Amino acid sequence: MALAASASSRGHRLLLPLLRCHLSTTAAAVPRLPVDPALLRRLARARRFSDIEALLEPLKSSAAPSLSPSPEPLLAGVIAAYSAAGMLDHARRTLAELPSLGSPRTAISLNALLHPLNRSPRLSPRVPSLLAELSSAHSLSPDQASYGILVKSLCLSPGGAASALPVLAQMAERGVPASAVIYTTILDSFYKERRPADAERVWNEMLAKGLAPDLPAYNVRAMHRALHGNPEQVLALLKEMQSLGLNPDTITYNYLIASYCAHGRFGEAMRVYKGLEEKGCAPNHATYKNLLASLCKNEEFELGLEVFDDGVKRGKVPDLGTVRILVEGLMRAGKVRAAKRAVTGLRKKFPEDFTGEWKSLEKVVGLSKDGGGGSDPAAGTAAAAAA
Repeated sequence: MALAASASSRGHRLLLPLLRCHLSTTAAAVPRLPVDPALLRRLARARRFSDIEALLEPLKSSAAPSLSPSPEPLLAGVIAAYSAAGMLDHARRTLAELPSLGSPRTAISLNALLHPLNRSPRLSPRVPSLLAELSSAHSLSPDQASYGILVKSLCLSPGGAASALPVLAQMAERGVPASAVIYTTILDSFYKERRPADAERVWNEMLAKGLAPDLPAYNVRAMHRALHGNPEQVLALLKEMQSLGLNPDTITYNYLIASYCAHGRFGEAMRVYKGLEEKGCAPNHATYKNLLASLCKNEEFELGLEVFDDGVKRGKVPDLGTVRILVEGLMRAGKVRAAKRAVTGLRKKFPEDFTGEWKSLEKVVGLSKDGGGGSDPAAGTAAAAAA
């Protein structure tokens, strides 16, 4: 856990009780490369593309057929790494080179090129045209994973879920079965567009095709009920899941906690939070961030301090903006010792990360020489992830 990474390096995100579900429409598995992914990300951020090329190009020769049953998985990893770095020309060139490298060229490599693009708002809109172009140029037949990547791209683009529906018909025409993951991606998009009737039609179509909704699909429904319904509706969904043999996970319970908080029922939210481990779950980072933000927003600072202390013990600290609201609230409530204890606890737990704007908390509680408080210029609000 790094305090700086959770706050100032990405902008402070005050987590609201409105949670967002992350769905994966990943392609076929691509093996890990013998190159540190974090190093590649740092080089890409620094635009040191020649260094990335120097790391990846030698891997092509090491993927010779004599060294492995099929060199395509490793070469697909190279393609994915280039694509993730935004080096599309290199990714496309490697895809074109596969036969000369002694490798088959299948949808595995095509998907390796396309999948990372959905993580970039700038590159995701290019997925539909690239899928069509590369499939035609290399005589490749998109598979289920390819269409999943396409659907994800369309759901992220203007037009959203409605533009993804024709893909289902196209898949049926080509004899490619749709998966529950693809339906869940469209379902999630319709709910986020506040089109619940369309979402329910997608849900019913999924059931009609004999696709059993899995845990992520139910979590999407739980998200919608948490945001636009009430706790009883979320609880009813949990019971439905359990009747089907699906055990709710931490994400599901995060939505229930969020719903209780949204309706001012903080005691019940705390009971769910405290009972997570009994249910075989553990609070995750989003649990602490969202619950603490909701408690502080409603001036439930004593409960907030309890959640905060537990999060610090587990190495899961909310963003600076939320912690500052907690500390300032404790000070206003006359709980100066508790506020100081919270700040000193952070400082002792994360001495190397307690720098920069985090040190401004010392001023709030009077631990610094110059004293005083002041507002946090970087604090902001944003939607939160449940996982």
